[in-house]
Amino acid sequence: MQQRYRIKQTTSPEERLAYEAFRLRDEARSLPPGIERERLIRKARQAETGSHISEWLRSPGLRAPT
Repeated sequence: MQQRYRIKQTTSPEERLAYEAFRLRDEARSLPPGIERERLIRKARQAETGSHISEWLRSPGLRAPT
């Protein structure tokens, strides 16, 4: 049986997504206008949205519907 390696994450999912969005936008800035640049910008937006949704879901003010 193959053993699974576990990695302990040191940053929150929100921080990792925000960093990924920053990295993608930085990479997109170095590209000329075109399809590849737009693809990177779209992925950055998705990462930012994921980060915001994750923050919202973890917020203490969020309660289950009654």
